[in-house]
Amino acid sequence: MRKIVVFMSLTLDGVMQAPGRADEDRRGGFEHGGWATPYATMETTEGNMANPNDLLLGRRTYEDFYSVWPNRTDNPFTEVLNNAQKYVASTTLEEPLPWSNSTLLKGDATKTVARLKEEPGNSLLILGSGELVQALMRHNLVDKYVLLIHPLILGSGRHLFTEDGTFAALRLVSTKNTSAGIVVATYEPD
Repeated sequence: MRKIVVFMSLTLDGVMQAPGRADEDRRGGFEHGGWATPYATMETTEGNMANPNDLLLGRRTYEDFYSVWPNRTDNPFTEVLNNAQKYVASTTLEEPLPWSNSTLLKGDATKTVARLKEEPGNSLLILGSGELVQALMRHNLVDKYVLLIHPLILGSGRHLFTEDGTFAALRLVSTKNTSAGIVVATYEPD
């Protein structure tokens, strides 16, 4: 059975929206895009991206990653992301998907991901894909949360844990502080 691991950058006030670039996600008039970039170091990914994982992505994150990563030559993650098996939950995309090693999960995401989780294989690492994560949380399908908590308070933006979200009791497994002030906190359902 596969494990589902959420790997998410958050601010201290829980914002997950547009950590990578100013134009990444302007929904709701969000103007703080790229907030995580000044804090980016290899320390935040050690032990998480090095392990063999397949990727599980929502449509928005998949399309955004595809617009950036396949042609980057200045980053060590380009090869990792290009070579990884990518599973994409979407009700609007159609096959064939343009990025190598991509498989479309059709229909209800929670049902298709639950079936995929039952199959043998690598862990399924979710990068970004907040709406997908929230749907999987409602069905108790997440096995681990690796939260990169940045020393910022933005005051606005989309949150991973919403006020109308699902109750979840979590157990702290480990913490690590980076030189940039990020707390990498790993939790599992209790």
